[in-house]
Amino acid sequence: MSRGGAAAGDLFGVRDLVAEAAHGIGARPARLLLTIVGTVLGIGSLVVTVGLAQTAAGQISRQFDAVASTQVTVEPATARTQGGERATGRIPWDVEDRMMRLAGIEAVGGVSAVDVADAEITAVPVNDPAAAATVSPQVLAATPGLLEAVRGQVVTGRFFDAGHDERADRVVVLGSRAATRLGVNRVDRQPSIFIDGRPYTVIGVIGDVSRRTDLLDAVILPMGTARSDFELSVLEEAHARIAIGAGPVVGEQVPIALAPNDPESVNVQVPPPPSAVQQNVQADINAIFLALGAVALLVGGLGIANVTLLSVRERIGEIGLRRALGATRKNIGSQFLVESAVIGLLGGLIGSALGVAVVLVVSLSKEWTPILDTWVVLGSSVLGAVIGLLAGTYPALKAAAIEPITALRGGT
Repeated sequence: MSRGGAAAGDLFGVRDLVAEAAHGIGARPARLLLTIVGTVLGIGSLVVTVGLAQTAAGQISRQFDAVASTQVTVEPATARTQGGERATGRIPWDVEDRMMRLAGIEAVGGVSAVDVADAEITAVPVNDPAAAATVSPQVLAATPGLLEAVRGQVVTGRFFDAGHDERADRVVVLGSRAATRLGVNRVDRQPSIFIDGRPYTVIGVIGDVSRRTDLLDAVILPMGTARSDFELSVLEEAHARIAIGAGPVVGEQVPIALAPNDPESVNVQVPPPPSAVQQNVQADINAIFLALGAVALLVGGLGIANVTLLSVRERIGEIGLRRALGATRKNIGSQFLVESAVIGLLGGLIGSALGVAVVLVVSLSKEWTPILDTWVVLGSSVLGAVIGLLAGTYPALKAAAIEPITALRGGT
C-alpha cells in the first residue's frame, strides 16, 4: 500500500501539476481570454492610476516650485481700531535697494493704488459731453522692478526704468485689458493717455502676469511720477521673487532690512517649504488614485474567482475520475490554484505593459515628463499572480472537497 501510495505520489509531481494546469488553462481559450481581460483591466488600471498620480504630482510640484514657492509678499502691519484696520508700519520707498541686498532675493518691486479721485482717464484729449460715460481703469504706481518680481511680460514696448522713476517722467505702462479699453494697441507712434487732462506717454503694454493679475486692468505709473503728480504718500505692498527654498531665511531678514527699529511693523508672507508641499500633494493624489486602482483590482479578482468556480462545476466529472484514479485532494486543489495564479500572472504582465503605454501616451500628449517607479511595474505583475492565487483559493478548496463517487454520479 505504501509502495503504491509512493508510486502514485511520484506519478503526480510538479511537472505533472504544471502540465495539468496548462491543459486546463488552454482547453478553453475563450474563457481564458475573458478572465485575463478582467485581470488586465485591474492591473492596467492600477499601473495607470499610480503612474499618472506620480506624473501629476511631479507636474504640480514643478508648477508650485516655479511660481508659488518663489513668491514673497510684504505689507505694513495693521491694527484694528474703531474706524477699521489701520496701518501701523510703513514700507520704505527704497524697498528694492534694501531687499536686493538680501541672500535669496532675485527681484523686488513695490506697488500702490493711486487716488485720482474722479479724474477721467481717456486716450483722446477732447472731452465729448455726448459720449457715453465709461468706467476708467484703475491707476497703480509701481517701482521699476515690479514686472520682473511678479513674472510679467511686455507684449509691446517696454517697462519704465529707474531713470523714469527718478525724474518723475510722465510715462505709463498699460495692462493688456486696460489698453484694449482705451483703444491703444501699439506704442511705436508714442500714443498718450490723459489723466485729468494731463498727458502721459504710453511706452509699453504688459500681457501676462503670474501674480497680481489686476495689473492687466490698470494704468501703471512710475512711483516717482505718482508721488509728484498725485502726492502718493505710502507704498502699500512689495513683491519679491526668491530662490526655491529661501523662504524661511527671507522671512527672517526682510523685516529687519525694511524696519530695523521695529521689525514687527512689517508683515512678510513666505511660502511653506517646497518639500512639505510636494509630499502633501503627492500623498493626496496617490491616495485617490490608489483607491480607484484597488477597486479595479477587486473587480479583476472577483472575475478570476467566478470563472474558476464555474470551471470547477463544469469539470466535476473530470475531478471525480482523477480522484478515482488516485489523485489526492491536495493534487486537485493545487491544480486549480496553479491555474488561477497563472491566469493572474498573465493578466498582470499584459496589464502592466498596457498601463505603462497609457502613462507614456498621456504624458507625451500633455507634454509632461512621465514618472513611474520600476517597482510599480514589477510589483503589479507579481500582484496579478497573487490576486489570482487568492481568488482561486475558494474554488480550489471546493474542488478538493468533491468526493469521487459523488462526482462520478453527478458529473458531466
